[in-house]
Amino acid sequence: MTIRAKKFTPEVLLSAPRRSAGIPNSDGSRILFNVSKYSFEDHNETKEIRILEVNKHNESYLVTDAKGISEPQWINDDLILTLEAGDKGSTKVIIGDPNNFENTKYTAGTIAAPASEIKLKRLNQQSYIFACVISTKPDGSPYNPETAKKPHSSGQLYSSLFVRHWDHYITPNRNSIWYGMLSLSKSSSSSEEFKLSSLINALKGTGLSSPIDQSTGGSVNFDIGPYGLVFVAKDPNQNPANHTKQNLYVAVSDGSSGYKKPMQIPVPGFEGACANPVLSPDGKSLAFTAKKQNGYEADKNQLFVIPDIRRTSWLNYFYPTPNGKGNWDRSPDGMIWSQDGQTLYVLAEDQAAEVIYRLPANAIKAIQLPQQIMRQGSVTDVRVLRNGQLFVSTSSLVDNSAYYVLDPSSLSIGPKLISSNSNSGALFGLSKKQVSEIRYPGADAEIQAIVVKPSTFNASEKYPLALLIHGGPQGAWTNAWSTRWNLAMFAEQGYVVVAPNPTGSTGFGQKLTDGIQYNWGGSPYQDIVKCVDYVEQNFKFIDMDRAVALGASYGGYMMNWIQGQPLGRRFKALVTHDGVFSMTGQLASEELWFPEHEFGGRYWMNRESWLQWDPSRYAENWATPQLIIHSEKDYRLTMSEGLSAFNVLQEKGIESKFLMFPDENHWVLKPENSLLWHTVVLDWINAFVGLPIYGEKGYPAELLEDADMSVRAKNR
Repeated sequence: MTIRAKKFTPEVLLSAPRRSAGIPNSDGSRILFNVSKYSFEDHNETKEIRILEVNKHNESYLVTDAKGISEPQWINDDLILTLEAGDKGSTKVIIGDPNNFENTKYTAGTIAAPASEIKLKRLNQQSYIFACVISTKPDGSPYNPETAKKPHSSGQLYSSLFVRHWDHYITPNRNSIWYGMLSLSKSSSSSEEFKLSSLINALKGTGLSSPIDQSTGGSVNFDIGPYGLVFVAKDPNQNPANHTKQNLYVAVSDGSSGYKKPMQIPVPGFEGACANPVLSPDGKSLAFTAKKQNGYEADKNQLFVIPDIRRTSWLNYFYPTPNGKGNWDRSPDGMIWSQDGQTLYVLAEDQAAEVIYRLPANAIKAIQLPQQIMRQGSVTDVRVLRNGQLFVSTSSLVDNSAYYVLDPSSLSIGPKLISSNSNSGALFGLSKKQVSEIRYPGADAEIQAIVVKPSTFNASEKYPLALLIHGGPQGAWTNAWSTRWNLAMFAEQGYVVVAPNPTGSTGFGQKLTDGIQYNWGGSPYQDIVKCVDYVEQNFKFIDMDRAVALGASYGGYMMNWIQGQPLGRRFKALVTHDGVFSMTGQLASEELWFPEHEFGGRYWMNRESWLQWDPSRYAENWATPQLIIHSEKDYRLTMSEGLSAFNVLQEKGIESKFLMFPDENHWVLKPENSLLWHTVVLDWINAFVGLPIYGEKGYPAELLEDADMSVRAKNR
C-alpha cells in the first residue's frame, strides 16, 4: 500500500492488497510472497508474485503477474517454482530465476489435472521430492473436471450419511497425495533444467483421503521426507457425519525413490483427531497433535513426537497426566522444528492472540511447560532460517500483514519488524492505541473482552455501542486481521466496539472452552449480560441508549437467543448472520457430530437437552428490529434457519430485513458480495443509532431495495 486512506471503510478493507505469509530464502534476505488486490472500479482482481528485498530498504519487485500462477516456492536461493493453470484443466510446474522470471521460466512438468498444496523436500543439489494434492477418481487416477465425461442426468443417489459438506455435495472423488522426483537433467539446449518425473498416487488402493475435505488449506495435513510420507485422514471405518476421528499414517521409504503402502500409527487413548504432522529437518522424527475425544472438534490438541518414523511404536507424549487431559492448558495448532531438530516451536492460541512457544523436542527434557517467546498480534506462519532465527508472519486488529525476524537465542531483543503491509495500520488510519481490553467477573470465570475505539476517539463525547459475538461456539476474538468481521471497520463508523470472549471461547484454558457444552444459552448468555452491565457502569463515553449487537454462526445463534431474552430489549437493532433459529434445524447439518456432542446425543435420545436452549421457543418475546443474513450454500447452518427467523419477524410486524446470497457458503468471500454485505449491515445499524447511512455515498446504494432507509435515519 502506498496511499493513506482518509477513512477506513469497507471499500478500503476489501480493496487493500492482501499479502500472503512470507516465504524467506535461506538467510532471510529475500522474501517471496503472493499479493492480491480487488478493484471495485474495474470489478476485477489482480494477483502478483513479488519479492521483498530486506537489505534494500524493504523494496519489493514484481516476479510475475501471469494469469493462473500460484503457490511460489524457493528451490534454492536462485530459482523459484510455481504452479500455473494449463490447458484443459491441467497444471504446469514452472521454474525460473525470480530476477528475470518471464524470460527464464520453463515448464518442468505438466500434471493432467488441477493440482495444489505443493511440498518440496531437498535431497541433494540435483534432486527434490515433490508432492502435491490432486482430486482422484475411485480407480486412483486423477480427476479433471474439464475433461471428465459429463453425465446426462444431474441426479445423485446416496445410501449413507455425509451427503454434503461445507458448500458442496459429496462425490466419489477424493483428495490424494501424489509424489515424484524433481531432478536436474540436460535440456535440449545442453543446459541443465529441473524435470518432474511421473507422479505416483501414494493413497491408491487404501480407501483413504488426504488432505481432509475441509474449508481450510490442506498442506498442514501431510509432510514428506527422505524416510517417509506422513499424513492424517478420516478413519475409513467411521462415518464422518458422526465422528471426528482422524488417523495418523506413515508411508516409509521403499529404499529407492518411492514410498511403501501407508500404515496407521496407533495413538493409544486418543480417539479424536490427529493433526499437524511435521517431519524434522532430517526427515527421521515426526511431531503431531492428537485429541482424546471422538466427536469433539474443540477438544484440546496434545503434543506427541515419534523419534524415528521407521519405529512407530516409539511414541513420546508431552506433559501427560493420569487423567489424560495433559498438564499444558493450551491447544497447539502448529509446530516447527529447529534446524538441529532439538527444539520445537509451537503455535497456540493464548489470551486472544496466536503466539509462539518453545520447548525441547525430547519429551524427557520437557520438564517445564513451554516458554512463550513471541506475542506480536497473531502469528500466521513461522519459517526457520539457516542461522537458526525465525521468520514470522503476523497480522493484528490494525495491520493486515507484518513480517518479523526473531532470534530465539536473544529474546531480550525481541522481534525485529521487517515489513508491514500497512505501515502498522497507519495507511488505514488505524493505530494500536485504539485497541484495549477489559476483564470482568462472568457467570463462572473471569471473562476477557476486546475493546476497539474510533481513531478520532474523544473521551468527552458519547459513542454508540457495537457488541460483537464470535462464532464457534468454541472460538475467540483475537488480535488478528479479518476481512469478514473486522472490529476496526465498525469502530471507524463511529462505534465503540466491545467483543467479549465468553464461556466456550478458546485460548483461555480448556475448562472455559468445554464449559459451553449443554449450556449454549446459559453461562455464555450471562457472560454477555455481565459484559453489557460492565460497559454501562464503567464506560461513560458509551451511550447505552444507542447500542446494537451483531453475530455470525454461534454469534448468530446468540443474537436469536438474545432476541427472546430480556437483554434483547437493551439494543436498538440486531444482526444475525448464518445463525441457528431452531435446534431441530441442526438435523440438516452435514456434520451431525457437532450438535450431538453439544447437546449430549442424538435428538430423539436427548430431546430435552436439544430444546433447552432453542431460540425458537421464545419467539413470542421477539421485539427488537433485526437484520437476517443467510447464504444458500451454507450446508453447516442451512438456509431454512435464516428464513424461519425472518418469517417470524415479519409475521410479528417487527422491523426486519433479509439479505440472501445464493453463491456463498458459511462465509461471504466474493469481494462484490462482501461489499454489499458491509453496506447492508452498516446501513441497518447506523440508521438506528443516528450515524450516517453508509449506502448513500458508498457502493452499491442502487442495489438497496428500501428507498426510505435514509429517510428513517434522518428522522430519528
